[in-house]
Amino acid sequence: MGTEVSAQSYTREQRQRYREKVRQNLDVFERMLTRSSFEFDRPMTGLEIELNLVDEQQQPHFHNKDVLEAIADPDFQTELARYNIELNVPPRPLPGDAAIELEHDLRASLNAADRAAKEVGSTIVAIGILPTIMPEHYEGDWISENNRYTALNDSIVLARGEDVYLDIEGPTGERVATYCTSIAPESACTSVQLHLQVAPHDFANHWNAAQALSSVQLALAANSPFFFGKRLHAETRIELFSQSTDTRPVELKNQGVRPRVFFGERWITSIFDLFEENVRYFPTLLAEVTDEDPMAKLEAGIAPELAELRLHNGTVYRWNRPIYDIVGGTPHLRVENRVLPAGPTIADVLANAAFYYGAVRVLASAERPVWTKMSFAACEDNFHRAARDGLDARVYWPGFGEVPADELVLRHLLPMAHEGLRAWGVSDAVRERFLGIIEGRATSGVNGAEWQTRAVAHFEAEGHDRRESLRLMLERYTRHMAGNEPVHTWPVP
Repeated sequence: MGTEVSAQSYTREQRQRYREKVRQNLDVFERMLTRSSFEFDRPMTGLEIELNLVDEQQQPHFHNKDVLEAIADPDFQTELARYNIELNVPPRPLPGDAAIELEHDLRASLNAADRAAKEVGSTIVAIGILPTIMPEHYEGDWISENNRYTALNDSIVLARGEDVYLDIEGPTGERVATYCTSIAPESACTSVQLHLQVAPHDFANHWNAAQALSSVQLALAANSPFFFGKRLHAETRIELFSQSTDTRPVELKNQGVRPRVFFGERWITSIFDLFEENVRYFPTLLAEVTDEDPMAKLEAGIAPELAELRLHNGTVYRWNRPIYDIVGGTPHLRVENRVLPAGPTIADVLANAAFYYGAVRVLASAERPVWTKMSFAACEDNFHRAARDGLDARVYWPGFGEVPADELVLRHLLPMAHEGLRAWGVSDAVRERFLGIIEGRATSGVNGAEWQTRAVAHFEAEGHDRRESLRLMLERYTRHMAGNEPVHTWPVP
């Protein structure tokens, strides 16, 4: 979850004061980039995994408060809806066998959490969109007991001034077109967030590289093909998240007002470009004001919290988000990669992470970077193609033209990821374990979305209706997930 807030609504005066404070924070941040010391000598990586709770019938189980009390581990926190929780993984360095150790630690942590969850009637599922979620599930008390979530919901609906309209059509013609009175459908979008700590002067290259790579990440890892009973995009989470949190009525869209879920519109030269855009273009959603005088702190040689700027940044949903944070009194900067869906297994999640960290390392350090040879518009088009079509997507890449995503991975980006992980000092065992999973996925053409689609088709062919087929598929999915074998090796029922 993001930073908790003290209020669920704000006055006009509070919003005005907050805007002034955010702009003051931005000025201080700009000064810090030119004169402050940021931690980056030992780059760290971090990981967050959003999870779902289901009952014995594979239906969403709205009891995260009871589950979290049973788990009793501060690494697990609430998320937007009562059938969501989040696992926060403490930062750690990349080199050596750290990823294999992390896999063991995460499996142990999730196994223990799942045992505790089962004591109160829930099972934990890592998946991009819970396929059994239906409109009627949002008719009750769905939102988690946190001021932040209620305030966000109310602020987004108020800014929009009308119900949220969802309209998503899949490649086979199945479609969801419906109005929603809240942002509840956003809670269906459960993701993995990867963090990479970088130096200020390296941030732009790493962000640009992450943007360029995001389409291929989606194609490889798509795991969200079903929503409200319909087979939509391979990674429906992308379009669903964009539409369900959109603060713009149709008229503002027609005027070209930027969406709250923002891919971006240009390559950048500094992290400041992103924070400045956030302040310039996006109105306040949460207006919490602190007593901090950031300039006084900076002049005293103390890293300011910049709480208002960070809170505002957390309500602009970039797929690669800039992060300013402080640990042990020292500030640092991170790229937060928000592209990936949760699941299917911890092995798959860490394979996705290894591919990202390795490929981004090489892309960011290239003498002639890929973003100098590809328009930003082409990059964004790649992103949406990959979300729609998954491993069947064709993407544009300089030197290759328009090429199938799996071919681009096998011929170009997978060797690059191996090179990048070697440069990070990652062990051969880690590279072979996790990049081998990526190779298997690209070679077989099977990711989470493809497996789910085939499994549902199998159950429908046996005579089950769509809802029952989704339930049966999720039951098998959860069983395979617990086994931690990569999804491309799962048998279709």
